[in-house]
Amino acid sequence: MSDDAMQGYEDVTLYELSDEREKELIEKQIECNFVWTNKDGHGLGVIMNYVARDGAIWLTATSQRARIKALRRDPRASVVISSMGTDMGPGKTVTYKGRVVIHDDQATKDWFYPAMAEIISPYPAPTVEAAIQHLDTPLRVVLQLVPEKTIDFLSKRKKAFLVSAVLLLISVIAIPAIDPRGVELAGGDSLIIKSEPNLTEASLK
Repeated sequence: MSDDAMQGYEDVTLYELSDEREKELIEKQIECNFVWTNKDGHGLGVIMNYVARDGAIWLTATSQRARIKALRRDPRASVVISSMGTDMGPGKTVTYKGRVVIHDDQATKDWFYPAMAEIISPYPAPTVEAAIQHLDTPLRVVLQLVPEKTIDFLSKRKKAFLVSAVLLLISVIAIPAIDPRGVELAGGDSLIIKSEPNLTEASLK
């Protein structure tokens, strides 16, 4: 394996999403993994619906939830958003690390509830209006995660590299080997295993 290939694999900046693709991802996805820290220092996460607005990720929960108590103690949190389930296909993710601001004012709820209702309808409520009523409860608060750092990832090139690495490993351990015609290779013969274009070519001698 070449030094250039290994260096490229270790340098994950090669796999960053463009700003346009990141924007497309957060607009098309409706769920994220929301991660916070409990009082014992353990990271905990749940899948939550979100609204992306004004450079922040907005979520909601009722105030008696353990995560709200934890966030009042330590507002540091992260959200992880994946392209899985969207028409972008799998393998694209973005993580936002930041601090959470907890809102319980009516002005925030007035714009947030309709926006979230558009996302969650028809489940757990059959219409947007019913979803707004479902959300509008006395103990509900709105969470605003303000990103301080972004980690994004586009795995296409990494996948290509991994395919090449697996094929290289096969070429090393596959003894005796069978060539594409189903004939055992005699000593000194070569089996060339080709991966995707421009990737590593491995030979078994």
